[in-house]
Amino acid sequence: MAEKLLLGVDLGGSSSKATLIDSQGNVLATASREYPAYSPKPGWLEQDADDLFDAVIVNIKACIEKAGIDGKAISALAIDAATHMAVLCGADDKPLRRFIHWSDARSGAQTKFLKENFSELLRESSANSVSPAWTLPQMMWLRENEPEVIKNTRRVYFAKDYVRHRITGDFCTDSIEAMGAMLCNDHTSRWVPELCELAGVSADMLPEIKQPGDIAGFVLPEIAAATGLAAGTPVITGTTDTALEVYASGAIAEGCATVKLATAGRICPITSGPIASHQFFNYRHVIPGLWYPGTGTRSCAASYKWYRDIFGTDESRIAEEKGTSAYEVLNRAAEAVPAGSEKLYFHPYLLGEMTPYYDDKLRASFVGAGMHHTKGHFTRAVMEGISYSMRDCLEEIKAQKIAVSEYRIIGGGAKGRLWRQILADVLATPLTSTVDNDSSLGSAMLAGVATGVFADFDDSVKKCVTVADVVTPIPENVEIYEKGFKDYRTIQKALAEVYHDII
Repeated sequence: MAEKLLLGVDLGGSSSKATLIDSQGNVLATASREYPAYSPKPGWLEQDADDLFDAVIVNIKACIEKAGIDGKAISALAIDAATHMAVLCGADDKPLRRFIHWSDARSGAQTKFLKENFSELLRESSANSVSPAWTLPQMMWLRENEPEVIKNTRRVYFAKDYVRHRITGDFCTDSIEAMGAMLCNDHTSRWVPELCELAGVSADMLPEIKQPGDIAGFVLPEIAAATGLAAGTPVITGTTDTALEVYASGAIAEGCATVKLATAGRICPITSGPIASHQFFNYRHVIPGLWYPGTGTRSCAASYKWYRDIFGTDESRIAEEKGTSAYEVLNRAAEAVPAGSEKLYFHPYLLGEMTPYYDDKLRASFVGAGMHHTKGHFTRAVMEGISYSMRDCLEEIKAQKIAVSEYRIIGGGAKGRLWRQILADVLATPLTSTVDNDSSLGSAMLAGVATGVFADFDDSVKKCVTVADVVTPIPENVEIYEKGFKDYRTIQKALAEVYHDII
């Protein structure tokens, strides 16, 4: 019997990654491709949906070629992306503008309006508190500031669903993605007409809501010709990147939590239901009956990437010459710096902040710089500052008395040993990493469960998830960072007043 292969594709904040696996969970090939993001004004972030589609086509073809297989061997595929990001299409089914990224902070006024005037309706329909990340306030901003876009909208896709639509022709989304729009009743998985009206659209402009493991459609002939896939290959509805990273980490039972170092940072305990606190976002797990509520920092690995791009040009050149990454070059210098970076502090509020402040006027800063500080200090301070922000997230979880016995670390930032150690020290807890835990693997696993390649979710985790190592906190560093966290919060409180005066 021919081996059944599975393909998962992630649409990340700055790049797409595809992962091809077999029925035993072995990774046969991966491929990645970057695409741009645009920031036309401070606090704004947008992307082009067709850039994402182009990257997916390239990555699918590359995986097939790297593995040296016939694309007909791929039994199914699934695509994931971050939630909240609406792609508005006109009568020709083409995007009317770049989509607003979830981390964009422009819709603060609309968020405030919703809180003041529609809190009861939102409380009845949503398991979450509104913030500028959600689709509803973003679309309200467009309705007020770019009314022609809303007027000409005929279909509202979400980022992954738009890309999948171009592959299959379907028009659907999944129940977890729908929760992120704040246009849906999270309890019934139905669009709410009153909320759609606030966004300037009607419910029939929004996609059909399916379950993540449902088949959305089948690969079109023209996509088959462009990628090497077989026409008619099932494409699973899929779901959000975080839901699939949680799943791919092996966090599939209560008592476990994930710590995510990606474009944004997240800490998500696994629970049997939502957490009734405005500090938490609440989403269903891909496994029925479980949830992954969480707290988050808005600019996590995005802050380190920003730092690399602005201050790491020399390291990028050296890395290219040596065939390594700029992050590895930067990290080597940071390793020589003592814990605490000799009182140099970084706050990663490049796009404002979520937990615990939910304040779009906060901004990033380096505080405490002296003549003795080197680039290595600044690099380490960036990793420490992001880790302190993750500590803010952990404090909210502790306040809810959620029992967690194991933290699994996921996301691109988790690949660096130094950052994993810093984070374990700042959080004062061991961190378990797995060999591969990104959402593209989770998408491939989901495709396997959906099509019967794996017997069930437990079977997929047993075959695909392998623990790599456990990073244990260093006691003397824990003590240093405990004091550093207090200083970090003191600085934040002082600077918050300044930012509210000047921004």
